[in-house]
Amino acid sequence: MALLGRRRRRAPRLAPELDDPALGRVLRGIAVSRGSGPQDIAVAQLEQLLRTTGDDWDRRCHRVSVLAEAAPALARGWRLRRPRDPDALILHAWADLAVARATGVLDDPRATLETCRLAAEACPADPTPWVARLALLRLLGRPSRELTPVWREITARDPWHREAHLQILGHLSPEERGSQSSVREFVDDVVAAMPPGAPAACLPLAAAVRQFHRDLAAGGTRALGMSRYWAQPHVAPLIDDALEHWPRPGFLTHAATVADLNLLAHALVRAGRTADAAPVLRATGELVTEWPWNHDGDPVERYTYWYGRLSG
Repeated sequence: MALLGRRRRRAPRLAPELDDPALGRVLRGIAVSRGSGPQDIAVAQLEQLLRTTGDDWDRRCHRVSVLAEAAPALARGWRLRRPRDPDALILHAWADLAVARATGVLDDPRATLETCRLAAEACPADPTPWVARLALLRLLGRPSRELTPVWREITARDPWHREAHLQILGHLSPEERGSQSSVREFVDDVVAAMPPGAPAACLPLAAAVRQFHRDLAAGGTRALGMSRYWAQPHVAPLIDDALEHWPRPGFLTHAATVADLNLLAHALVRAGRTADAAPVLRATGELVTEWPWNHDGDPVERYTYWYGRLSG
């Protein structure tokens, strides 16, 4: 009887909603509506979700981006029905962005940028339309002089916006418009002013993980030295600081906390600090993020391998 009564452990799974149960319920409703379910119910659910998010800009951006990726057609249909609604406008802009990321094609850049403008006018305090505009300009390969005023609009509304900081990090990377030195300068400037536990807390570790992946991919002598990468004096303290604070209950409270814990667990595994990785993996609640696990293969398989090995 004891065996029959034992609670089964839930398998690790990709969860774009992370640990946001309200968002998860809406995503399930959208999935049902793709079959025989009525579209009106799905629209009402996402409308209610965004209304109740209020001015929690960090969570609003998380919810909008996840919903846009899950249901771009639904987002565009809602905009047609409610052309001046601020939630419908911003969801439409993010839907265009999600489709462009998936296909590599942005159908009408001018129209999407105009949607961002209208969304910003409809809700002047909201940084989310400006973050969408920043991401779109980056996708279009625009120069820094065009991104800088948008960045200022965002930070005036939300100084530590996680997604905006990651967008700038990508823009300044050697693969795009910058270099490793420009990345390091940006990260150093942010860290010098950022309060503990801010939504953008992942920025320095994200930059370090991206550099690690970049050097591995380069091959040759750069890849040969990667066994020592995580012990370098400008890298090791990043993991130590994150490990000390991030898994503590209540320290990170932003919408992407689970994503940041996945990032830390991956870094610890790659650094060979598996004993330290075990409690961080448990803190993720077996919710898996695509990045950075997908750098090593199937993200769920890699996460599950390490979770099983370290928790057994």
